[in-house]
Amino acid sequence: MASQTEENYLKSLFNMANEAGEVNISELAQQMQVSMPTVNSMVKTLQKNGWLIYEKYKPVILTSEGKKEAALVIRKHRLTEMFLVNKMGFGWEEVHEIAEQIEHIHAPKFFERMDEMMGHPTVDPHGSPIPDKLGRIQEVNYSTLSQCKTGQLVVLAALTNSSTEFLEFLNSRELNLGKELKILSKESYDQSMVVSFKDHASETLSEKVCDRLLVRVVG
Repeated sequence: MASQTEENYLKSLFNMANEAGEVNISELAQQMQVSMPTVNSMVKTLQKNGWLIYEKYKPVILTSEGKKEAALVIRKHRLTEMFLVNKMGFGWEEVHEIAEQIEHIHAPKFFERMDEMMGHPTVDPHGSPIPDKLGRIQEVNYSTLSQCKTGQLVVLAALTNSSTEFLEFLNSRELNLGKELKILSKESYDQSMVVSFKDHASETLSEKVCDRLLVRVVG
């Protein structure tokens, strides 16, 4: 059974891995806000537990068991976020810090019941996929809004960034998952977009915002 600290490292490694599954140790230390000796010590512990492949002076790679362990922590986090929003009425901008604490509870029946009560959701409140009980994640292929073209009709499906500040910005614009957007124009100079959606005849979104909105094209 992983400790809370080990789970936090595994989750960070899972999220930081590049296409080859590699993570640079110095970047991991920066992400975890710890010294290099501290991160090196934890890397050796994770390797000893069979969750990591580590060779000196090389990036680290999660093993299949390490990926599963990390995915199960992520599952608990995302199930908790969904439960807080769907069953307890929290806003999607309020749930991350609470879920960060609850994800470390080692009580499978607790999360199974939570899953059942919600009808086995497949995504969290921010549109991120929820791993199944075996740690498997069903990948989805969305486009960023910035990749779309003028005239297209799209549905907001997920986010690439779920920071509190960004979620509060979306709230202020009444932008939430499931919202249907019509792309009215795209500015060639700065790549900002003008879109329309329910009760908003014209809303300008910066390129930074458009890059963070994941959408599926309608039709």
